[in-house]
Amino acid sequence: MGQSARNGKTTRNGNGNGKSRRPRVTELPKITVHSDTRDILAHATRDRDAQPENYFIVDVDAHVTETAFWSDVTDRIDSDVYRQMAKSFRDRVGSPPGLLNAVPGMAYQDVFGRIPHQQRLGEVVPDGPGHRQVTLIRRAMDSMGIHYMVVFPTPMLVLGMHQQADVEAAVGTAYNRWLVEQILPEDDRIKALLYLPFNEPEACVKVVERFADHPGVIGFTVTSSRFRAVHHDAYMPLYAAIQETGKPLGFHSGFHWGDQSMQQCNRFISMHALSFVHFNLVHMTNWIINGLPERFPKLKLVWIESGLAWVPYLMQRLDSEYMMRSSEAPLLKRRPSEYMRDMYYTSQPLERSNLKLTEATFEAVSAETQLLFASDWPHWDFDLPASITNLPFLSAQAKRNILGLNAAKLFNLTVPPRKMPARKPAPARREPVPA
Repeated sequence: MGQSARNGKTTRNGNGNGKSRRPRVTELPKITVHSDTRDILAHATRDRDAQPENYFIVDVDAHVTETAFWSDVTDRIDSDVYRQMAKSFRDRVGSPPGLLNAVPGMAYQDVFGRIPHQQRLGEVVPDGPGHRQVTLIRRAMDSMGIHYMVVFPTPMLVLGMHQQADVEAAVGTAYNRWLVEQILPEDDRIKALLYLPFNEPEACVKVVERFADHPGVIGFTVTSSRFRAVHHDAYMPLYAAIQETGKPLGFHSGFHWGDQSMQQCNRFISMHALSFVHFNLVHMTNWIINGLPERFPKLKLVWIESGLAWVPYLMQRLDSEYMMRSSEAPLLKRRPSEYMRDMYYTSQPLERSNLKLTEATFEAVSAETQLLFASDWPHWDFDLPASITNLPFLSAQAKRNILGLNAAKLFNLTVPPRKMPARKPAPARREPVPA
């Protein structure tokens, strides 16, 4: 019996005249940089339609390819000098996007061309008044059944390592303008945590003051790949300003093979596994031990794109050290792990090779109230909503919370009425029995 790769039906290896024939095999079209997002995510759409429950989903980490529209970004640089410098790169054949510090020669994310959509989404988009990037975002949201998508930059994730702090400030602010002027107004389902040029603390405060009230801005983010200590006194006005807005602060991790510790790794996989955790681990340690949760008790923190496996490790390490040397963290009133359980974490990339460890990790981070679903689309290691719905140890309510309700509460997002958790009926009143 033969098997058709397309429809799963069996056919006899014979045609009635004694001669055998090969089973019919249909090869699926290869994914290229020109493939339609809806085709790449066809399996996600099938998962969405097969779900017995129509979940409310917030994707707290997805990415735009800002360099595909780089002139739109750099034309919004406030400085005439830096704006002209960025324009000068456009006339150079083969030149990288002006003023960026990314290293194209070390771009291994697409696994040497085997995951081509990681390089760029070059699919056909109809001409029209809408922005191309918004069309691409909508296609991904609709395919995965997502109601809100929070977008971050891509090459700019390493902008914190730029050799010129004032260039980071100029480019980061221009990117924020591009988002609030071109992308966010087209669809109120698209949200953003705006880029903070963290190498210049005063510039960060200006970003908060300038953009905090724009529709679609639900918070602020620091790209974690950088060497600035988060507890430095220069940042206290920034944290106070963000706390005043009532919006959260995110630390979006990344990698940097230029870091001397990471240079010991001779394979991308090694550096990638460690680097995304390394920077957030250092920042969180400094944040807690220096008492910032006590100084800014209403400032909510979100740790983005580091996975979760590192969190229980850090909880135990810091608690053990703190119990022996609490005098070095005099501002703390609780154990470090207790502050960490008040923080928020995004799920991607979710470690699932050992589900017992995954379950213990979810318990450690209070996942039912503190975990936020993230896809990291369109990056090579993105996760679908099924990464949460397929976990056997989660209750139905925990899945609803992680997929969207936790994020709705944190970011003050509107939940459609049909997506609200069902209310338990009030107990029936007992009427007195007449004597």
